[in-house]
Amino acid sequence: MTNLNAIGGSDIHVCSRCLMPSSRPRIVFDESGVCNACLNADQKDLIDWEARRVEFEQLVEENRPAKGHYDCIVPWSGGKDSSAIAWRLKHDYGLNPLLVTFSPMIPTDVGVHNREALLQAGFDHLMVRPNQRVARHLAQRFFRERGNPKIAWDAGINTTPMQIAVQFKIPLIFYAEHGESEYGGRVLSEEHRKMRDMAEFLENQVGDDPMNWVDEVAEERDLAPMLYPDLDDVARVGVKALYFGYFHRWDVYENYKLIKDAIDFRTAETGRTDGTFTDYDSLDDKIDNLYYYMQFIKFGFGRTVRDGSRMIQLGHISREQGLEYVRQYDDEFPHTNIDDVLDYLDLDRTGLDELIDMHRNSEIWELTGNGWQTRFDIT
Repeated sequence: MTNLNAIGGSDIHVCSRCLMPSSRPRIVFDESGVCNACLNADQKDLIDWEARRVEFEQLVEENRPAKGHYDCIVPWSGGKDSSAIAWRLKHDYGLNPLLVTFSPMIPTDVGVHNREALLQAGFDHLMVRPNQRVARHLAQRFFRERGNPKIAWDAGINTTPMQIAVQFKIPLIFYAEHGESEYGGRVLSEEHRKMRDMAEFLENQVGDDPMNWVDEVAEERDLAPMLYPDLDDVARVGVKALYFGYFHRWDVYENYKLIKDAIDFRTAETGRTDGTFTDYDSLDDKIDNLYYYMQFIKFGFGRTVRDGSRMIQLGHISREQGLEYVRQYDDEFPHTNIDDVLDYLDLDRTGLDELIDMHRNSEIWELTGNGWQTRFDIT
């Protein structure tokens, strides 16, 4: 495998099988120009999924809590993937999962509806809302500093389920898929394809220690929901954070179809999400559209490339169809809910545009007489 994520004009390579460019952080390619996400998709045909299912069942039995009513925790947004996992754990395996949500930054009506629809089908749920003054401050700070308003939120969705697992003495947490394997990234070890730990949290999920975020607004105690629990406590309870997608063949579109059939799962009210051709993914937070647009600004690929590459790898669309979607939607500005997002970030449109331009990678973008243009194309 070759690391080809050097950035700058012709140095950027686009996968010959999907649509992902080498500007994606941590992605690697083989000598034929195929990204490791596509190679991972190939490997799925060689996996004995029945053996994986047996391993899953054994693991569940070996880790059933001696006391308490919950067999496991599902970190749950109310979206298609985490809801499909919760549904399968309950109905395919007879488990009693506790659903744990770290609150969206700017909740959407669709997200609220979809969470309530699953809860009405018979699940227990805990939601953690961090100090909203601090959460908003950190979103504003990190959007200015790093072009990513969701860094603190990313920490919370990783740490809150671990904290609750320790407090309730629930040994198993089931996350969705290992993104570094599924979508192209750095796999820390073969064991990390199956499980998430402190190293994965620091290296790939957040990339920073939340204790570094203390400032004039955010005191150490304000960061409590975003701090990883003491490792001795994790070991004492025996908490294992595992990827459901390691044990069961992962398919985001099949997850959507499953949960759409199971409950009244609603999709994007506009019929399509800004920046992509899909209408069923990342629906619960109004800030997500800007988050994915900033991916386009910083790395030169947007939400269509992300979604299209996944659908190509899963065999649901062709590369040619994916390229057509890219031409239509990948550079689309996130207009939906933009006024609410501007208010949350304490910006006007001029200030937003200035920050967006500040985060353009000069090795990806050039300013021409026709405005900003990328130095490479997804072809």
